Amino acid sequence: MASKNKKPSAPTMADLADRHVHYEDSVQCVESEIDFVDATYKKLRKRNAITLREDFCGTTNTSCEWIKRRKTNTALCIDLDEEVLDWGKKNKISKLSPNQAKRLTVINDNVITVKTKPVDIVLAMNFSYWLLIDRKLTIDYFKSVYSALAKDGIFFLDAYGGYEAYQELKEKTKYKDFTYIWDQSRYNPITGIAKNHIHYKFKDGSKMMNAFTYEWRVWTMPEILDMLTEAGFKPTVYWEQADENGEGNGVFIPETEGDADAGWIAYIVAEK
Repeated sequence: MASKNKKPSAPTMADLADRHVHYEDSVQCVESEIDFVDATYKKLRKRNAITLREDFCGTTNTSCEWIKRRKTNTALCIDLDEEVLDWGKKNKISKLSPNQAKRLTVINDNVITVKTKPVDIVLAMNFSYWLLIDRKLTIDYFKSVYSALAKDGIFFLDAYGGYEAYQELKEKTKYKDFTYIWDQSRYNPITGIAKNHIHYKFKDGSKMMNAFTYEWRVWTMPEILDMLTEAGFKPTVYWEQADENGEGNGVFIPETEGDADAGWIAYIVAEK
């Protein structure tokens, strides 16, 4: 029988952790992402982009970075998940200045059916569009983006691949206060659908298991390019360059040939 005087155990680091904070720290680098998007648009269109729509926006982290870049920039943030949008409003948008917050609009809606004013840029990053799984549904989404863009608008996406993308494995990355674990728990080679988890392990040994779970289609690059072309876009792959040790250096340039690496990440720039 337990003692009545037994003190409750202190909360662990996992108990106190915020999964959205750790996601931003371990998965996103919105500064470099916006650097790429902003510079690429200007190079292709000979002017600065002003209006941006972030689909599957999550915490609105990327849009907040966009808003901070120039006083003229505006952003539309679209996501179906009301919980994550509320978190973004409380933890990200609330930290913007009143003028910055006024230039950002959050819309709780479906990215395929939502109607918005024409924009210079639409983003679908962190492989978010892979959640649509079905080819026809994905093309429908691409067509809706095409309609949502201004005449000279550009659609920015990302993709990953390499032979490790089809394996069931775990990858661990250590950060200052936690370890990020990417868990490719299941891959079906017949359907191309994978089930992946993100876990976090903390210094006290506690874990936040299944902080995020994704069930999505692991599209190949040719499939993505074909779908974008069918939707009316002119897509170009921006392939990451390598440093002297053969590791990715964060520089992405247009390429028609890539290396058959174990794992790679690329941007796709789809022009209207």
